[in-house]
Amino acid sequence: MNDQSESGPQRDPITPDALLHTGSGGEVTAEDLVLASGRDITPQNLAWAERKLAAEGPAALDKMLP
Repeated sequence: MNDQSESGPQRDPITPDALLHTGSGGEVTAEDLVLASGRDITPQNLAWAERKLAAEGPAALDKMLP
């Protein structure tokens, strides 16, 4: 008898890499970028994020997240 329920807990299949990555499908804000960088939302950090978004566009967020 080879009943899988008796063989112990089953492991979930590995999530494909493409599903683990985020995409900036919507509008990316300076606040999004600040939070993704792990910084506090301050006027200085928002200014940094706005400059980064102006230079790199929504890809700036993609570069910060896995």
